[in-house]
Amino acid sequence: MWLKCLPRLHRGELNRAPRVAASGHPWNNQFSDGLMKYIFITGGVVSSLGKGLTSAALGALLEQRGLKVRLQKFDPYLNVDPGTMSPFQHGEVYVLNDGAETDLDLGHYERFTSGDLTRQNNLTSGQVYETVLGKERRGDYLGATVQVIPHVTDVIKERIYAGSSGDVDVLITELGGTIGDIEGLPFLEAMRQFALEVGRDDVLFLHCTLLPYLKAAGELKTKPSQQSVAKLREIGIQPHILVCRTEQPMTNEMRKKLSLFCNVPVKAVIEEMDVETSIYELPLALKAEDIDDLVVAHLKVDAPDNDMKVWHDVVRRLKAPSHKVEIGVVGKYIELQDAYKSVYESITHAGIANDTNVRVIRIDAEDIEEDPAKHLASLNGILIPGGFGDRGTEGKILAAKFARENNIPYFGLCLGMQIAVVEFARHVAGLEDANSTEFDPKTQNPVIDIMEDQKDLTTKGGNMRLGACPCELAADSFSIHAYGEKNIMERHRHRYEFNNTYLDQLKEAGLRIGGVNPERQLVEIIEIPEHPWYVGVQFHPEFQSKPNAAHPLFANFIASALKYKK
Repeated sequence: MWLKCLPRLHRGELNRAPRVAASGHPWNNQFSDGLMKYIFITGGVVSSLGKGLTSAALGALLEQRGLKVRLQKFDPYLNVDPGTMSPFQHGEVYVLNDGAETDLDLGHYERFTSGDLTRQNNLTSGQVYETVLGKERRGDYLGATVQVIPHVTDVIKERIYAGSSGDVDVLITELGGTIGDIEGLPFLEAMRQFALEVGRDDVLFLHCTLLPYLKAAGELKTKPSQQSVAKLREIGIQPHILVCRTEQPMTNEMRKKLSLFCNVPVKAVIEEMDVETSIYELPLALKAEDIDDLVVAHLKVDAPDNDMKVWHDVVRRLKAPSHKVEIGVVGKYIELQDAYKSVYESITHAGIANDTNVRVIRIDAEDIEEDPAKHLASLNGILIPGGFGDRGTEGKILAAKFARENNIPYFGLCLGMQIAVVEFARHVAGLEDANSTEFDPKTQNPVIDIMEDQKDLTTKGGNMRLGACPCELAADSFSIHAYGEKNIMERHRHRYEFNNTYLDQLKEAGLRIGGVNPERQLVEIIEIPEHPWYVGVQFHPEFQSKPNAAHPLFANFIASALKYKK
């Protein structure tokens, strides 16, 4: 059965998860069969340590050993979700099948492991307090004084149990932020309580920290890590494994020092140096430090070792590819690596699938408005990612036009598809003032518009098409040859749609409709059949690509770029 496309949920609905347990102890006697294991990952010293990648890589290692792993992210910020947060501050909003707008680390989780996540796998302080206050207003607390302990911490613990429901052996929970942040204290307290309730043999705490290198002294410093662990121990949490981010190799003396002052066994002090080529080397790097052996031994699970052949093959293709191409990504947040994180990773996956080194050229859409050829002529392919707002729009339209006229492979994602429709309508179909009502509400030819059945939801914030939706592919389209099947499911995050009023006119001008939503007859894919490879999709295929299983459209895009002759 197809999953339904979900409208954006109103505030308050997002976190109405079913209650897993009533307040009171012992939680483990009521809800645990003694087999479920839990890993909590925290970070110290500085932010942006790579806790999300460490969590994902550990999940990959445990999955390779035959364990069924699920990951979740707790974010202490007070926003209800990242959906309305600026990409300049937060980076990419990652969308799940069920329409949840989540932290970009969930993208790492899904890329490194096999499971599909849900809204249950991302929790913010905003959601926690919204839930607590909602219960208080409804009288669920029977007039009790509502406090951080136990009411806030109980909601957090409920989400941990909800995250481990179903067919799961190990739940890995990453806490965002840094030890010492005031916002994170309720989460740490909930984790401390949780470990006490389920039993310490079933819980492992892993702390990521930084060993800064002082060039003047010529050495790594352990003191910040010691203080970070001391802060964690003040809360009542003793880490079992210490993962140390470092630019220089650790010495045995440093491991012993950290072991002594942090109360962690020497073998559990893990070196995590910056990887050489790609983040997909990280599972193998942590494997070399025996981190998965430590986890399996501590949690007392039967999980035989694995040769990691899949990950060795991925790294080999990354380090010694046979081919090379250059792909231009034309966007408005181009200076921010995390704004198009999943797009860049999907390009990398497609390079792996084609045994190709893909060099990504980031191009600010506003920079190409005067001379597109200067920035685009040397490329093997052009990709325009999703986005909101009208800044850089005309530059993107010129990029789509340049790709069409010069037979350069073109891939438009969400907004990139809409840009291609506007460009085709203006310069091929003869609708000179064609535009999207997002960019020009008064345009006489709104080839992209909010559909009539969605307009009444505009003031309610519910007109976003979110989550997995079905798409039926056209015969002999680029897309059906890429997928190898007629019916697909892809994730959406957008308000504006192809305006079917112009469908026949644009088809007569040579546009091919490569895919349609069968439930609402919405155009999902547009193509230009006379072009070597010109595809625009209304959805976000970058959310369903993995290093060992590249998304078929990305893989075909890079394959076409390999064939393009400048």
